[in-house]
Amino acid sequence: MRGDQVRLNNGMIMPVIGMGTYSFENDRKSTDQAVQLALTMGYRHFDTARIYGSEAALGGALNEAIANGVVEREDVFVTSKLWGSHHHDPVSALQKTLMIMGMEYIDMYLVHWPVRLKSWVCDPIPKEDEFEPLCLDVTWSGMEKCLEMGLCKGIGVSNFSCKKLQNLLDFAFVPPAINQVEMHPMWRQKKLRGFCRNNNIHVSAYSPLGGPGNLWGSTVVIEDPVIKSLALKHRATPAQIALSWGLLKGASVIVKSFNQERMKENKGALDLKLEDEEILEIDTMFKEMKILRGEVFVNQATSPYKTLHDLWDDEI
Repeated sequence: MRGDQVRLNNGMIMPVIGMGTYSFENDRKSTDQAVQLALTMGYRHFDTARIYGSEAALGGALNEAIANGVVEREDVFVTSKLWGSHHHDPVSALQKTLMIMGMEYIDMYLVHWPVRLKSWVCDPIPKEDEFEPLCLDVTWSGMEKCLEMGLCKGIGVSNFSCKKLQNLLDFAFVPPAINQVEMHPMWRQKKLRGFCRNNNIHVSAYSPLGGPGNLWGSTVVIEDPVIKSLALKHRATPAQIALSWGLLKGASVIVKSFNQERMKENKGALDLKLEDEEILEIDTMFKEMKILRGEVFVNQATSPYKTLHDLWDDEI
């Protein structure tokens, strides 16, 4: 296995740098072009979700590249996610995703959030009366059915706390292969990483740079003096330092940029090696700050989460 790959608990091999396809503008042409460019630059791991609206563009770009002999399907790792309004029937949801993408299967299917919404909800920001109680055993049974039917090669979760993971492990026939969570030098996820390591669940980091360029994101990570100082020392970019830190912690990183130069820089993080004392310097940075906090899933009406501490089980 190459150094730019990780073996998951189900035996799958996954590239440790993935390209995220969430875009607020959700322009199909720019997504298509960015994916095509990414393939020529060596990207082989692509991340999407139904709620992103990018499944069609990603599927179209990959199918075109496969048809043109640029890449073989088995050499590409594709992840999508189950939105809250589809918890009642993950099989139908994934079948719809496959139809949208024009694919026979995806490699990884994740429960996007531990949140169940009414079946007609299609907005990323649900209204207060659109929540339903989370029946994780029912949801996970549907995810396992997707696996059994060959609609995906692996299943996992996203935005799950240690407590919610343990709850899932208590009844799952198939344990989650991945927990995709926000992780970067200012939200280091030490407790969660330890729990996942002990239970052989791979941690995949979204917003590994803090989400600059997104409406909800921040430049605080790449503008931090410690990160900038290390970048100067290594003749690297602050983004490369942040990504290298995540990779050295054993995580994969999902980076979203459609800019050619930054896409190249992000891949360059694989060649950067931080010293132990430099990693410690990042690990002991005073500030810890979660950027995507999930406030939209917290309310006093129908959400099972009345506070952020309920949603994250005091891990925030």
